[in-house]
Amino acid sequence: MISTYRKQFNQEFSQEKYSQFKEILKQKSGIEPSFRISESPLFLTNEFKDKLLDASESIIDQIKALSPETLQKAIPENCKVPNDTHQPHFFTIDFGICKSENGQIEPQLIELQAFPSLYAFQKVYEDTFCEVYPFLQEIRNKMPQEEFATYVKELIVGNENPENVILLEIFPEKQKTLIDFILTEKLLGIKTVCLTKVKKQGKKLYYENDGKLVEIKRIYNRVIFDELDRIPDLTTEFDFREEVDVTWVTHPNWFFKISKFLLPMLKHQFVPKSYFLHEFPESETLENFVLKPLFSFAGSGVNLNPTQEITDAIEDKENYILQRKVEYAPLFEDINGEFSKAEIRLLYIWRENDERPILLENLGRMTKAAMVNVDFNKKDAIWIGSSNAFFVEE
Repeated sequence: MISTYRKQFNQEFSQEKYSQFKEILKQKSGIEPSFRISESPLFLTNEFKDKLLDASESIIDQIKALSPETLQKAIPENCKVPNDTHQPHFFTIDFGICKSENGQIEPQLIELQAFPSLYAFQKVYEDTFCEVYPFLQEIRNKMPQEEFATYVKELIVGNENPENVILLEIFPEKQKTLIDFILTEKLLGIKTVCLTKVKKQGKKLYYENDGKLVEIKRIYNRVIFDELDRIPDLTTEFDFREEVDVTWVTHPNWFFKISKFLLPMLKHQFVPKSYFLHEFPESETLENFVLKPLFSFAGSGVNLNPTQEITDAIEDKENYILQRKVEYAPLFEDINGEFSKAEIRLLYIWRENDERPILLENLGRMTKAAMVNVDFNKKDAIWIGSSNAFFVEE
C-alpha cells in the first residue's frame, strides 16, 4: 500500500536477513517460534489507521452501553466463574484489510475478544524488524519499550511481588504461543505454571518453586476455559468455578462476554452484518455469509461456504453466527511480484479504573489463501504468517 517503503523493504530483503531475523528472535527467547514468521511487515497508511481507530472507538462505545445482564447471557452455565469484574483487562480486535466497492482500502471487523494475545512477543517482534531493517526505526510505534513495559507490569503484576503472580496455561510447553510466555516471564519476572500443577488449600492457590509452595495472588490467565472439557483424563486440584482468593487478569468470564457473541449487536460501516444462526432472516442469502461457532478459537470450526443442509443439521443454532463475507484485498507485494492479503489485530489493555482501553501494539497476519491461517497456504509460499504493521503518511 505504501510504495516507497514497500519498494525499499523488498530491495533490502534477502533470505539471509530473514534467517538473521528468526535467529535474533530465537536468541531473545531461547526458542524458535512454533508459528510461521512472515518475511515482511505490513505497510499501512495513517489514513487507514484512522479508519481502524474510528471503528474501534465506536465498538468500544457500543460495548460500554450494553447492560451487564446482556453480557452475562454470553457465558455458558457450566463456564461461569465467581467474582466477575466490571470490565476486562485486555481487549483485542481483528480487522480484515479489504477494498470497498468504490476501491477504497478499508478495515472490516472479523472478530473481537477480551483475552490476551501475544503482547510481549509482538513488541519484541517489532523491535527485531527495526534491528534487521534500520530504516523502519523512523516509522515504528511511538510508544517506547520502557513505557510499554510499565503499562504491562502495572496491569498484570499490579502491587504484588512478581513471585506471587503467575501466567496460567494448560500444558504451556505444548502451546504454539510458548515463545510469548517466555518473553512475558522475562518482561515481568513471573513464572508460567500449568493448571495441573496448581495446588489448592482452602480458598488459596499455590505453585511449587524451588521446592517450596508459593501463594498465587494474581493470575495472568491464558487458559481457554471451554477447551478444558476436550482434554481427556485431565486431573487438576483447582476448578475455575470454585471461589478462590486470587485476582484474575483478565477474568475468565470476559472470554465469553466480548466475543463473536457481540457481532450481531454491533453497527458501523466497517462492521459486516452478522446474525445468530437461529435468527437468520429469509431475506438474506446464505452464500453471502460465513458460518462461525461462537466459542471456537484460532479459526477452528469456521465454514466459509455454509449450505442449507449444513445449517439445518446444527442443533444448537444459538451457539453459531453467520457473518457477511468480506473480501480481503491482495495488497502486499512480495519479491516475486505476487500479493498477500492480511488482517490486523489491535492490542489494547483496559486498566481497572480507566474509562477506555489503551492501544499498545498491533499484530499482523498475512496469507495467500482464503483463510488467514498458514495451514491453508502452499508450502513454498512467502509473505505469509505472523507480522507487524507500520503506519506512515502516503
